[in-house]
Amino acid sequence: MRRILYTYIFILIATASVSAQSRKVQNRPYTDLRPFHFGVLVGTHLQDIELENVGPQTITLEDGTSIDRLVTVDQDRWDAGFNVGVLGELRLTENFQLRLAPSMYFGTRHFTFRNFSEVDSEGRPTEQRQDMKSAYISLASDIIFAGPRYNNHRPYIMAGLNPMLNLSPKDNDYLKLKRYDVFVELGIGCDFYLPFFKLRPELKFLYGLINSLDTEHGKNLRDKSMLQYTNAARDTRSKMVVLTFYFE
Repeated sequence: MRRILYTYIFILIATASVSAQSRKVQNRPYTDLRPFHFGVLVGTHLQDIELENVGPQTITLEDGTSIDRLVTVDQDRWDAGFNVGVLGELRLTENFQLRLAPSMYFGTRHFTFRNFSEVDSEGRPTEQRQDMKSAYISLASDIIFAGPRYNNHRPYIMAGLNPMLNLSPKDNDYLKLKRYDVFVELGIGCDFYLPFFKLRPELKFLYGLINSLDTEHGKNLRDKSMLQYTNAARDTRSKMVVLTFYFE
């Protein structure tokens, strides 16, 4: 009997505790009822790029002679950057929202070229490196599906398309990317309702849908010895992992 009594008291205390949590005062209780609202965002990201190498290739030099070369290229690390922007969000239903978020992405990519046709004294392929600074204007269009609000937080998932405009291609580098790219993005996040604003941390993954490599770049090179590195790749797919904080 005593054990049953203790169990009953424990259930009462647990129920009271849950009830007290459910009656917690909500910050900004009507903020999600707005048909449309604006905000700002700031975040950081890691970017990578998948490169499809061509393998052995034949290069024609300026004097008309042809040479066989084997050069590989890779972005051998995830490079960090940051992003800033604004957003506008339209309430579609109780659970669905449409978000437009024009932003700027800044970063740097580091490429390593390994020339297996030219080796050093220890038999290792010679290496060339390229640092490619990147600046993109993006216009992400996302559909957000949010769960029910519980006290002062509300989780959600999102998906959308993100076309980007590349502002920093150079004509004198080994590799050159196109002026545009298109990403599909998927992510998760959570709304935190604070007394004066809503904070939304979000983690999403972006994957490029098109070949972003400028395959015509080699035709414009004045130094033909660069062709063995420029022609080392035939296809690229950009990737990003983005952590963003929205203030609404």
